[in-house]
Amino acid sequence: MEKSTEVDRYIENYPANVREILIKIRKIIREVAPKAKESFGYGMPAYSLNGPLVYFAGHEHHVGLYPTPAGIEAFKDDLKKYKSGKGSVKFPIETPIPFELIKKIVQQRLQENLNKKS
Repeated sequence: MEKSTEVDRYIENYPANVREILIKIRKIIREVAPKAKESFGYGMPAYSLNGPLVYFAGHEHHVGLYPTPAGIEAFKDDLKKYKSGKGSVKFPIETPIPFELIKKIVQQRLQENLNKKS
């Protein structure tokens, strides 16, 4: 996976505490899906492989993960304690970020995309 300078610049614009979380989420995505294309879409880091995989974003009080509706639905029980929408979830910065859960969500999304018929 080629490193995106645009994503680097995006992450660098956040305070250290948020930047650290974003760097870790990016690392998880790149480890789980090393062949995914890293780009920038909808104003945030975007990853695709055989279709959209996952997006993430920093905010003042939370980080957002956007694994499409399928990614949210597959983990709805695990995500109950977080604010979530049809294809997004907000992880408050002041609470421990569930990096293992994020990894499982990315793995699920990757498997789903790899199983798609071309």
